[in-house]
Amino acid sequence: MIVLGIETSCDETGVALYNTTPWENRAPAHLGILGQALHSQIAMHQEYGGVVPELASRDHIRRVLPLLDEALEEAKLELKDIDAVAYTQGPGLAGALLVGSAFAKSLAQGLNLPSIGVHHLEGHLLSPLLGTSAPEFPFIALLVSGGHTQLMLVSGVGQYQLLGETLDDAAGEAFDKTAKLLGLDYPGGAAISKLAEKGQSGRFELPKPMLHSGDLDFSFSGLKTAVLNQVKKFEALGLSDATEIATFHADLARGFVDSLVAVLVSKAEKALKQTGCKHLVLAGGVGANVQLREALNASAKKQRYEVHYPPINLCTDNGVMIAFAGALRMLAQNNDSTRSGAFDVKPRWDLASNNLA
Repeated sequence: MIVLGIETSCDETGVALYNTTPWENRAPAHLGILGQALHSQIAMHQEYGGVVPELASRDHIRRVLPLLDEALEEAKLELKDIDAVAYTQGPGLAGALLVGSAFAKSLAQGLNLPSIGVHHLEGHLLSPLLGTSAPEFPFIALLVSGGHTQLMLVSGVGQYQLLGETLDDAAGEAFDKTAKLLGLDYPGGAAISKLAEKGQSGRFELPKPMLHSGDLDFSFSGLKTAVLNQVKKFEALGLSDATEIATFHADLARGFVDSLVAVLVSKAEKALKQTGCKHLVLAGGVGANVQLREALNASAKKQRYEVHYPPINLCTDNGVMIAFAGALRMLAQNNDSTRSGAFDVKPRWDLASNNLA
């Protein structure tokens, strides 16, 4: 079965084609990726310091059809070769989701194909299965994507239990806000990580929110506020030396990253211990963070568990993860999907509510 995946939840337009044959034959899942195309809107949104929903929606409209042609060309396929269409149904920006839903549903109806709505976070947490070292079920998923920071127990496809989540700012939001405080461009994750590599650990002992809370929830608004306070103190000194300013920014970025990573790793270790799982998956855009990966690798070696990552190019939003998740959903449901033309989206959607019976 060849599944077309459409991703338009926020500021990336992703299209991909996935063949389920390798998965069904117990071959490495990444062998099923036939073709993919992706367009990022980062350059368009940078001057605004964040995503502008209306601009995002309009850009998805412009990009989705050319990207479909590009993916088909790479896969050496035609529309008639597609067996089903998967699309991001939520969560995300309502207008952006509607673009993907309308396109996917219209295409499926025109070709008389089934379609299936996919939960955006399900796409992320299943994407490590596409890596060269795939995890075994059950595993713990540390989801750090955009406005989401969650720990999930994943017992199988469509079997998810929420263990903990952020009570305010997510990790990705904290990265973006801290980057803005330090004068870095949007999006902040990669910029902060790169700057932190130049910084010295220990100069700033920033708080590690909820590190000893006893539960698996997160909170990063206080960490962002601590960074703001340090910036205000430094600016009050009135220093103008460029080298001194650059060193301050790098050291503060390092302190921020060290604190955030310490919390994420500690909570992940606790989730593994509580559930008895031996496999941890890191998924979502922040999953590409160098410092977080290094810390998890060190933790896994010390605590004797295995940590798995999606391929770097599949950490951010993409069509492959939607095609793959949609394909696994259809296989688990015995190809039960819909041929309805309704453009149904769920901007706010709890992943656990989408469990298979």
